[in-house]
Amino acid sequence: MDVGVIGVGSMGRNHARVYSELKGVDQLYVYDPLAKNADGAREYAVVCSSSSELLKSCEAVSICVPTSLHFQVAKEAIAAGVHMLIEKPITLTVEEGHRLLALLKGQDLVVGVGHIERFNPIVSEIARIVSAPAYVEIKRHNPSSARITDTTVVEDLMIHDIDIVFNVLFAGRSDYRIFSAGSRNICEAVAVFGSSVVSLSASRLSSKKFRTFYVEEEGATTEGDFMTQEVFVYRKPERYLKENERYLQENIIEKVLVNKVEPLKVELKAFLESARSGRPFPVTPDQALRNLAVCKEISRGLA
Repeated sequence: MDVGVIGVGSMGRNHARVYSELKGVDQLYVYDPLAKNADGAREYAVVCSSSSELLKSCEAVSICVPTSLHFQVAKEAIAAGVHMLIEKPITLTVEEGHRLLALLKGQDLVVGVGHIERFNPIVSEIARIVSAPAYVEIKRHNPSSARITDTTVVEDLMIHDIDIVFNVLFAGRSDYRIFSAGSRNICEAVAVFGSSVVSLSASRLSSKKFRTFYVEEEGATTEGDFMTQEVFVYRKPERYLKENERYLQENIIEKVLVNKVEPLKVELKAFLESARSGRPFPVTPDQALRNLAVCKEISRGLA
């Protein structure tokens, strides 16, 4: 299969690198209007002079342009009949997202959205372990970056955890309330599903990079790290000790065996398999649009 990447900045260059390593990719093409970006990907691919030239040359494409251009480039890919993986968020605005979904109706195309954290192996472990979360806390804090300029921290970082909450832990649930506060670069949000509470925080001001989750439910507490791909489960053995007139509780700590992988490689393999088979990509445009809509709800609380 001939594959392309439109937009080979920081993220797009990673797409090009991974595609160049995957079996089943015959020829790789890239396009970026910035010559220095395109030149940086020459070691992996043939450089095209325009997006239209690239779309004529390939069967599937990753769209890694700035978010403000997602809708425009996706329209071009639809017109060219090319399967596409759009980096998150699906579009800049919810209105553009609805227009894109309308254009996709009746099209025989595989369209996925790159919520890469869904392909982190610890997410499937969370789904396997957690059955009735009462409290969820996910933190995603990064140092500032000049790479993202057209979205807030909610669409840039928190959207990963919104996807996990709304499509993994509380999939199909619409009975939620949202409270949020923050600024363009830092945000704290609380989502309440019935009696379950979810706390999300994201920052682009941190001097330390961390991406962690913590889940409490009856009988067990699960925590882990998205970067190290480690998961620990704490269980109550119902055994108490008395020491110096104090009651102590012993917990059973289980370290979950996780098959550590590069999530982007898993994501792109899944995209190519979907493009070949015609089966839907695991992160659908409908799910991605809902994620964006939740982002907009949260963003109303930003100063």
